[in-house]
Amino acid sequence: MIANFEEKMAAPDFWDDNEKAQGVIAEMNAVKSSVDSYEQLRQEYEDAGMMAELADEEGDETLVGEIENSVRSLLGKLQEFELQLLLNQPYDKLNAILELHPGAGGTESQDWGQMLLRMYTRWAEKRGFKVETLDYLAGDEAGIKSVTLLIKGYNAYGYLKAEKGVHRLVRISPFDSSGRRHTSFVSCDVVPEIADDVDIEIRTEDLKIDTYRASGAGGQHINTTDSAVRITHLPTGIVVTCQNERSQIKNRERAMTMLRSKLYERKIEEQQQQLDEIRGEQSDIAWGSQIRSYVFHPYSMVKDHRTSVETGNVGAVMDGDLDSFIDGYLRSQIKLDAE
Repeated sequence: MIANFEEKMAAPDFWDDNEKAQGVIAEMNAVKSSVDSYEQLRQEYEDAGMMAELADEEGDETLVGEIENSVRSLLGKLQEFELQLLLNQPYDKLNAILELHPGAGGTESQDWGQMLLRMYTRWAEKRGFKVETLDYLAGDEAGIKSVTLLIKGYNAYGYLKAEKGVHRLVRISPFDSSGRRHTSFVSCDVVPEIADDVDIEIRTEDLKIDTYRASGAGGQHINTTDSAVRITHLPTGIVVTCQNERSQIKNRERAMTMLRSKLYERKIEEQQQQLDEIRGEQSDIAWGSQIRSYVFHPYSMVKDHRTSVETGNVGAVMDGDLDSFIDGYLRSQIKLDAE
């Protein structure tokens, strides 16, 4: 497989499309990393086995503790390697487009949206992924009204598809002078960034395209021209916006990519719904339902309602420690597919 990547990279026109070339390189590096991880796991397994045989032959109990530490380390690395292998669906390897939309509740829910924005940014940075803000609409007093991120990296969508749904916060509101407890909701939508060569029909007459002046966080103007683009797909009502580029043309290209991705995701969801109806299945998690609760008061806990994975370390989660939840979700999906 690595030889196939090297053959592509040796082609004379490889660098004609720089972004596509960088994607191929990233994918090859990820495959190499998986191979290296496998070889390292195999070597550590063999070393632990040899140490166990040596301890048994010589009756050396002083090696028991070292063997136990080696096995614990090996199991942890094996679990991480297994998680990577679970990302085997056709579009798992792609970049992810992640959107956050606070629910009713004004400043309180908008502040919760800002907290989730920070959480996902921290998670992506820890993974070595690149984060681009495609669209940002600041809240009236604090937080955000909406935000769209492009998270670029191998398997970004594969990981982040676990985050799609409604996230619930329970805390004492810093915006309530009476110190009352509030519950807030933010919906998170995640779709893969679909390439231009995927067959999704988008007719020009089905589009309503608006341009407006772009503004950044806090209301600062990114520039003084109408470079931001909003595209409405009339048949479905899907709306996408992009304002991160200084050029209207580039923002329009990015917005079309977002629209293509959303239409593709919609197509897949409709096909899955038809299959479920044929099978007579009912999904436990309906679209728009709450997937996870973050409780800051009267106790500290984050719990995923789909998998029952939970932790009391709320601070770590808000700093981007999401892997246990993502791991639990991906493993639960494997079990569902096997049933």
